[in-house]
Parts: sequence; C-alpha cells; structure tokens
Amino acid sequence: MPIYEYECTSCGHRFEVKQRFADEPIATCPTCGNSVRRLLYPAGIIFKGSGFYITDYKRGGTSNGKSESSSETVSSSKND
Repeated sequence: MPIYEYECTSCGHRFEVKQRFADEPIATCPTCGNSVRRLLYPAGIIFKGSGFYITDYKRGGTSNGKSESSSETVSSSKND
C-alpha cells in the first residue's frame, strides 16, 4: 500500500497516511479539523546500465546505425 502525504490548508500541519488505491482521500486535518490537500511528488528516474543510448540499439548488425535493407537497396541500384 502506498503512503500519501497530506497538508492542512489552514494550519500547515503535514502528515502521512498509508492507504489503498481504492480508498477515498482524507478530507479533514487531524489537528484542527479543516480541509487538507494531498501532496504529490514526481518520481525519480535513474538510468543505469546499458540500453539507454542509441549506440546500444544496433539494427541489422551494421556499425553506422542504418538498417540492412537500406544498404541492400543502395548496393542493388549501383549494380544496374
């Protein structure tokens, strides 16, 4: 279950609540009883390892990044 952080709009009290996704958001502050809002934070993304750069995705076994089909088309047009 995720942990959500809430902040009171009047007193500024911050608190965390462990809730299911299906649960309704909390509406009142436990200290003063006024309305609260749920705080959202962006998720951090860290790219580690291989597979994140264009050089890691070799297509058709060529080293210059072009596909094999385009190189075959060029070579067949030169032979005509």
